Amino acid sequence: MAVSKELLEILVCPLCKATVNLTPDGTGLKCVECHRVYPIRDDIPVMLVDEAKIEE
Repeated sequence: MAVSKELLEILVCPLCKATVNLTPDGTGLKCVECHRVYPIRDDIPVMLVDEAKIEE
């Protein structure tokens, strides 16, 4: 079971409050502003800044 569309519509980056989008492989949520990728574990987004990785 993937992250629901309704949940994706309300989630934002906890650091900069920008929109997050599902990564192409479906394993994370990437912020459109600061480019942090928050992992998804057991179908639950881990929206903690300390858990995120910065990607370009």
